Amino acid sequence: MELKTARLTVLIDPAKKKAFEDLCAQQDVTPSQVVRLLIRDYLKHYDVAWQPSGARRAETGVEPTPTR
Repeated sequence: MELKTARLTVLIDPAKKKAFEDLCAQQDVTPSQVVRLLIRDYLKHYDVAWQPSGARRAETGVEPTPTR
């Protein structure tokens, strides 16, 4: 579970944004949840390792080491 967050700004066609938001509402998920899932799947597809921000620190009190 991520303990820190960062903002990602995406420019998108307004009609596509509305359709996306409507679909998310129908599925009872937020657009942010779906985008996070898409990003995780994309990283997994390309076999990119990552560790949630703050995860190691929360467990051990030690800052996490970035992985690639």
